[in-house]
Amino acid sequence: MINNNFSAILGKRLLKITKIANDTGVSRTTLTNLYYKKSTGISFDVLEKLCAYLNCDVGDLFEHEADDKTKD
Repeated sequence: MINNNFSAILGKRLLKITKIANDTGVSRTTLTNLYYKKSTGISFDVLEKLCAYLNCDVGDLFEHEADDKTKD
């Protein structure tokens, strides 16, 4: 399973979706879906913009957690 830490990062930094959208050009819809963990995918372009804006790595935004089925 992939854990999405986008909302935690925004909360910790007190950032608003509207500001990020205006500063990066990423749509509010995309950011809102990421925030509420409703996204099923993300483009490399959006990922690159968010990492640059938030000054973080991909691993800070998303982390992999093994499912019970794959834990052996």
